[in-house]
Amino acid sequence: MRGLFITLEGGEGAGKTTQAHRMKEYFELQGREVILTREPGGTPEAEKIRALLVQRDGGNWTPTAECFLFFAARVMHVETLIKPAVAEGKIVISDRFTDSTVAYQGYGHGFDLNVIEQVRQIALGDFEPDLTFVLDLPVKEGIKRSMAQKAVASGAENTEDRFEKLDTSFHERLRHGFLEIAKFEPKRVKVIDATQGVDGVFKKISKELSMLLHA
Repeated sequence: MRGLFITLEGGEGAGKTTQAHRMKEYFELQGREVILTREPGGTPEAEKIRALLVQRDGGNWTPTAECFLFFAARVMHVETLIKPAVAEGKIVISDRFTDSTVAYQGYGHGFDLNVIEQVRQIALGDFEPDLTFVLDLPVKEGIKRSMAQKAVASGAENTEDRFEKLDTSFHERLRHGFLEIAKFEPKRVKVIDATQGVDGVFKKISKELSMLLHA
């Protein structure tokens, strides 16, 4: 069986991690081997870059530097984890990928979309996910959910909140960006209403997964 690369996208608090685990269970029940991963991250090198990008004290990067850092992490992720796993017939599910860079740095921060595309071509060529889900949620609800999720039982503070701390207008631009990406690539990118319960969201996702497997 051929391997697959599937990504989950969306704003903060949309429920990507929960749905990734549901997808993993779905495929494993069919006898498939699944790898869950995330961006930035997924490899030792990329996880080091993650700390620079998502921690509140990770650095005050310019848009250009931030874009390069994301793609530096992504190249390692793709070449050392994703491509080898897919070549072995495994299913790789990633919490975020290139669409997040387009949405966050491009639409959110106003960085030139053409430059992002040029860097993407240099770093990845034509490599892209087989299927992408954008979990769409109103901004205020997403931020509320995200901050609640980051509060750990011990009371220790989670400092991976650099993007949550940006103003509401940023997150509105971000949401618009993901919807624009989906509009331009409807075959690959499917928008899922994340205001539904977990089961309702997964019902829509599983329908798309079934069609992908039987394509």
